[in-house]
Amino acid sequence: MHAVPVSPAILGPMLVAAGAWLLWALASARLARNNPRLEPVAGAFMFMLRLYARLVHRLRIEGREHIPRSRTPGPLIVVANHTAGIDPILVQVACPFEVKWLMARDMMIQGAAGPWAAAEELWEFTGVIPVNRDDSRGDATAARAALAHLKAGGIVGVFPEGAIARPRATILPFNPGVGLLARRSGAPVLQVVIDGTPDRPTAWGSLARPSRSRLRFLPPKTFTAAEAPEAVAKALEDRLVDATGWPRAERQA
Repeated sequence: MHAVPVSPAILGPMLVAAGAWLLWALASARLARNNPRLEPVAGAFMFMLRLYARLVHRLRIEGREHIPRSRTPGPLIVVANHTAGIDPILVQVACPFEVKWLMARDMMIQGAAGPWAAAEELWEFTGVIPVNRDDSRGDATAARAALAHLKAGGIVGVFPEGAIARPRATILPFNPGVGLLARRSGAPVLQVVIDGTPDRPTAWGSLARPSRSRLRFLPPKTFTAAEAPEAVAKALEDRLVDATGWPRAERQA
């Protein structure tokens, strides 16, 4: 049998297509390895967030030795002070595992048009757990969702101050809900101190404002079921005070 010659007009596009497919396959594998979900789309998303944190906020990370290196170290509770709207982004890019954040429902842009129209899809994609902070008794639905995620071996992120601390470099009283999660789940608490983020009047205003932000991870700490939620929250609050030297502030009405 004689080989059928391939026209250069056909061979060229075939080689280009094969090369493009190979590059995409290599890029997809690389992106999949460098994100908690092992998915190319999530990997591309995380790559952009890391680039954003490095270029716009000059992010510095201290205490890396305290961050679990596994993609699945759960159950684990990540606890941070709240300084700006970019806080969860900065913490997430420092971690090799995916953090599911508790977020105030009134801060979630919903039903918006224009550039914010995709916000609801973003909350779904990132697995945010909405919290109704107007309920003085605490949001039982959010607590159950967070505990279920922890029980399944997941990682939950909490800002126990419940709001961005004002004035800057102060600490608001920690809500006992974080103590409830730690006590009922038995999960270790990875506490991180955030500072240097943009000082903006609104949470979303910090996204485009350059900064020299810093994360400082403290050694993980585990609490026992015998400790009251209020005592656990107070212990974490005291730990933040000791680590920063910042004064406590009164919660605004």
